[in-house]
Amino acid sequence: MKHPAQPHAAAQAAHREPGDAEWAVVLGVTSGSGFEIAKAVAAVPGLNIFGAHRGHWPEQAAAVDAHVVALGRKSAHFVGDVGTHAGVEHAADRLLEVAGHQSVRICVHAIANASLGLFLPGGDGPFRQFIPHNFHKTMDSMANSFAWWAQALVARDLLAPGAQLLGLTNPISDSMIHNFGIITAAKAALQVYVKHLAWEMGLLGYRVNLLNYGTVDTLAVKKAFTPEKWQRFQDVVAQAIPAGRMLSTAEVAQFVTLLLRPEAHWFNGATIDFTGGQSQSLLNCLLYDEWDTTKTREDKP
Repeated sequence: MKHPAQPHAAAQAAHREPGDAEWAVVLGVTSGSGFEIAKAVAAVPGLNIFGAHRGHWPEQAAAVDAHVVALGRKSAHFVGDVGTHAGVEHAADRLLEVAGHQSVRICVHAIANASLGLFLPGGDGPFRQFIPHNFHKTMDSMANSFAWWAQALVARDLLAPGAQLLGLTNPISDSMIHNFGIITAAKAALQVYVKHLAWEMGLLGYRVNLLNYGTVDTLAVKKAFTPEKWQRFQDVVAQAIPAGRMLSTAEVAQFVTLLLRPEAHWFNGATIDFTGGQSQSLLNCLLYDEWDTTKTREDKP
């Protein structure tokens, strides 16, 4: 039997003008894409911001506050690890106090808290063999917490009619990159969660999507590379994208505002490709290495 729901709630809600009581929840608000998304949706369509973060970059949190307040919107924070089940529960209780029932228009999951390493012995330093803690932390932060947030938001009746949950991913889930094994697994799990949650929450009038936007320059990404390898990586990616450059986090944020428009209400259970064709050209980079400025070779006819 079908769950009693308003089948056109998402479309109807998308046509509403944002009110003073509508909020965006951004998990991982003080860095990378989360930072830019919070600023963008505060401007268009004009949402209050509830940001969650671990408190590592207080100056970034202050910058979000200043931007949001300057736009005439409200800004609130929860400082703690919202990639754990206990953290999700505490943050959702705080969100209910701040925003109230049926107030959340979009919840963006931009948490980056992962472990690099190997499944078998052989590495050292940050690339040594995974221990159980690495599995738990990475899977909970980057995948399981997405499902926990869906549960917490529905249980507290926090979602506005037609609200959307949005996860963030990249082409890594379709690749084999040394030391990224658990991260790849977490991204694959996240994609599965989105599909199942889209079905269950769609019956309630909500939407759940995953935005795949390729590689961007963030602090979390840089931590995985030495400066030399990061520069090489950027050169390869720029060559692999037809536009000849990497995407910016500001461009990702602007696209998220489009997902809040009425015309986008039919997206549900989707992994939206916003890579600019990045993954299509990687093999070409292996065959033609014009990106590698360290090589010297004679031109051949």
